[in-house]
Amino acid sequence: MAKRDYYEVLGVSKGASEEEIKKAYRKMAIQFHPDKNPGNKEAEDKFKEAAEAYDVLSNKEKKQKYDQFGHAGMGGAAGGGQGFGGGMNMEDIFSHFGDIFGGGFGGQQRGGRRVNRGSNIRIKVALTLEEIANGVEKKLKVNKFVACEGCHGSGAEAGSAHDNCTTCRGTGTVTRITQTILGQMQSSSTCPTCNGEGKIIKNKCKKCSGEGIVRGESVLPVNIPAGVQDGMQLQVSGMGNAGARGGVNGDLLVVIEEKEHEQFTRDGNDLHYDLFINFADAALGSETVVPTLGGKVKIKIEAGTQAGKILRLKQKGLPDINRYETGDQLVNINIWTPQKLSSEEKKIIEKLRESENFKPNPTKKDKGFFGRMKEMFE
Repeated sequence: MAKRDYYEVLGVSKGASEEEIKKAYRKMAIQFHPDKNPGNKEAEDKFKEAAEAYDVLSNKEKKQKYDQFGHAGMGGAAGGGQGFGGGMNMEDIFSHFGDIFGGGFGGQQRGGRRVNRGSNIRIKVALTLEEIANGVEKKLKVNKFVACEGCHGSGAEAGSAHDNCTTCRGTGTVTRITQTILGQMQSSSTCPTCNGEGKIIKNKCKKCSGEGIVRGESVLPVNIPAGVQDGMQLQVSGMGNAGARGGVNGDLLVVIEEKEHEQFTRDGNDLHYDLFINFADAALGSETVVPTLGGKVKIKIEAGTQAGKILRLKQKGLPDINRYETGDQLVNINIWTPQKLSSEEKKIIEKLRESENFKPNPTKKDKGFFGRMKEMFE
């Protein structure tokens, strides 16, 4: 099922301010909050959908990419459909948006307890134009923090359990009441004993020293969509470093590097190819074969073709990342002038030099360089 537009999900316009986006999300979060809709799968899905939309639209960098590339530029495109809402549970959402769910919203136990989040990993992936044209799955070998096998990520020695923190009684926060001239003032802060986790480990795992994570190596499959560009960053949710003591995984950030091609030069979604022909083929006309990313194609050189003419091969370029259109391949005609001539060749050309047909006589149809460039982009 295709994802809905994030602006449509939150019911705001594309030009909405940060405050308007936050207000719209809070309204939806309250409406579809699981505590108000127990056992309602549809409400839970809408709650996650709103969280995913807010995660993108509240972040300037993510919002800019979404406005430019749509859903294809987000983590869902790179992670095989694994978006924010689909790859994270309720605890992840509550911990991710503490400013929204704080202050007693959603319950003190859930809202106050800290959930450890693993850090993101950024990795560069070099792609050929052929891979960019078709999309590709890459298996990336990454050194990262993974859940400890000895304790299954809990941080506690096998056979032992966590105890609720006696300071905060498992909530992760402590409340202080102070007397002021205005009366009693109540404030909440992170529990200093358990650092907000609400749990205490008595017997720490010896393999990971109670952290629940160790250094390891993983092979991560990443689906890269067709049409990506050099410097573009794709986000794959949940494939970053593991969070300590059963926390939330960070994300994998895949930065695209485009390899230089031997034959083609990229210009947006268009490809440029330089074709060299001899003078005879330009004057008399001919047929020749040129390469494209999809294989070789035959083209016709019209008689009297001038150097610098551009032939356009429709939809032989690169696809748009949002699949709206496909670029063209532009064949730039260059006429090869021989640098060494035999005496017989010189005599032939000397005879032709004085011919009227060999004297330059350009018309308005024979555009110069700037005229051809203007025509190309019209």
